Amino acid sequence: MTNKEILKIAMMQSAIDSSCHAQDFTLNTNKVVISSAASGARRYLSLPFDCDLTSYGNNIVASVSPELVNIVEQYINKYAVEHCFETPNMHMLDEELKKHGLSVCFMAEYFLPDAEKLMPLICEYPTQILNPKDFESLYLPQWSNALCESRKHLDVLAIGAYDNNKLIGLAGCSADCETMWQIGVDVLPEYRKAGVASALTSQLAVEILKRGIVPFYCCAWSNIKSVRNAIRSGFKPAWVQMTAKSINFIDKMNK
Repeated sequence: MTNKEILKIAMMQSAIDSSCHAQDFTLNTNKVVISSAASGARRYLSLPFDCDLTSYGNNIVASVSPELVNIVEQYINKYAVEHCFETPNMHMLDEELKKHGLSVCFMAEYFLPDAEKLMPLICEYPTQILNPKDFESLYLPQWSNALCESRKHLDVLAIGAYDNNKLIGLAGCSADCETMWQIGVDVLPEYRKAGVASALTSQLAVEILKRGIVPFYCCAWSNIKSVRNAIRSGFKPAWVQMTAKSINFIDKMNK
């Protein structure tokens, strides 16, 4: 796939998730739409959104509940796109959301493979492709980024790195939607900073693309280690997303 094709697929998926059109993310003006449930949305999303802001850099597409249309529209049209996703401006939105029992919850940066740079990086340890039957016993705390125990049925492919017979690193991917699989990676502490994570991430991304699927990578923008791994592995920033949830939901997460 070319970078243009990869980006088009990602925008088409974001359009399903946000209840809009793919071209809406390329506009030079912001857009507010009413969120609705969609059968093809990423499977870990809870739809409809109360308030979700997505930007591929040009503008913001806000997917919201009907009662928040005016609030969010005023907010995203008052500040520059990039400032809408950060403090101090974000506090303005949060104050209005709290009146509706909501608050900003998830903030993430998403990465797509750069077709001109992605290649399977070499690991000093032997690696092996794993299918679901091969990793069914690996749902353990040390591999919680690579595999998700609460959504085992979505984990479709993994690559492990081994020191003799000891698994020391694992990258896995979940089939979060029909056209895109999300990559997560873990490396045991004593084997970090040796290029294991980037080798596994890049090798898995190549395997996913071979299957006609777009790999994507997600992390908080404050997670510098994860951002560095994405870039070293041949990925580049593609879009950002900020999602509000109920205050009760947030309180439960914080406990």
